[in-house]
Parts: sequence; structure tokens; C-alpha cells
Amino acid sequence: MELKVKIDPALDTVTVTVSAPAETPEVRELLALLTPWQPIPGWREGKMVKPLLDPREVLCFFAREKEVFALTPEGEYLVKLRLYELEETLDPKRFVRTSQSELVNLRKVAALDLSLTGTIKMTLAGGHVCWVSRRNVKNIKKALGL
Repeated sequence: MELKVKIDPALDTVTVTVSAPAETPEVRELLALLTPWQPIPGWREGKMVKPLLDPREVLCFFAREKEVFALTPEGEYLVKLRLYELEETLDPKRFVRTSQSELVNLRKVAALDLSLTGTIKMTLAGGHVCWVSRRNVKNIKKALGL
């Protein structure tokens, strides 16, 4: 990899251009590091936790009993956003809807079981298991390059 830096005092903002012959895991990792992210407020026991949740560390977001939760390695946090709002604001190359009630962080997928006809079993880091609904199998395969 070659790195070029050009300092130009006439510029108002920083511009980063990534040029590559193909989209490789190295390029995707670089883009993930450069992509800005917004922290997400999470609640436990009625109190907002500090620091705010880093979406890059969230395993998945899921709906349960008309509320949305973020699952992290540290546990579950209530999130006062709807799944569709999260889906609109989070990186679509990182977070993909697996069912009507769940968004999964693709970078936290530890294993896939494709042996079941018409569905996919996903095991996330930490052992959490989720299922891809038949409606979303095509989108997941596309996102994972399968």
C-alpha cells in the first residue's frame, strides 16, 4: 500500500481519496476506519450510560416488547430509536437487517450455517445466535459476497 499526503492551505476541509484496483478486505478495513460514526445513547436501569455506545462495538440491534435494544459484549442497552431510524443512520455495509426485528453488525459475525434450506443461522461474537428471515437471505448473501 502506498500513502500520499498533500497539504494545501487553500482547502477548507480534509478530503480523503482511496484508489485501489479492486475492493479488497484491506480496502474495506481502511474505509471502515475512515468512515465517521455517531455514538448512540443507551440506557440501563433508567439511566443513560456514559460513555455513549460505539456502534462499531454493537453486535446487533433488536426489537423486543415494542422497545429496541443494542446487544454489546457488555450486555443489553435500551436504545430510544426505532430500527428503521438506526438502519437509515448506520453504515449499510456494516449493519444489515436480518429480520423485521433485528439489525446485525456484519463485522461481528463469527459463523454462518447455510445448511438449513431457505434460511441462515448467524452466530455472533460471544455466542449470540440470530436467524435471517427468508425475506432477507438474498440481501445478507449480497452483503457478505456469497
